[in-house]
Amino acid sequence: MNGVPAYVLLALAIVAEVIGTSALKASDGLSRLWPSLITLVGYGVAFYLLSHVLKTIPTGVAYAIWSGGGIVLIALVGVLWFRQALDGPALVGIGLILAGVMVVTLFSKSVAH
Repeated sequence: MNGVPAYVLLALAIVAEVIGTSALKASDGLSRLWPSLITLVGYGVAFYLLSHVLKTIPTGVAYAIWSGGGIVLIALVGVLWFRQALDGPALVGIGLILAGVMVVTLFSKSVAH
């Protein structure tokens, strides 16, 4: 994926993983065809993009951003799409995860920005 910045690929990988996870919820234990196929494609795209990200971003940094960003985004999807409620401690915890992702992304010297 020459020419595309690694952080753009990482953001796309996060979105693909969240799409796959959202479809997994809708697949009813992989018993519904279309949500199951979307799950497989979403995770496939996510890992494909992540494999390219790991060429330039250290694994620990990339995975911290990928997993943390995915947690925050899937929590938002859960609230907005699946009407799942989050209590105060969940919101604080998710806020701390978001803060951690921002610190790693903005201030880590492990990766050239």
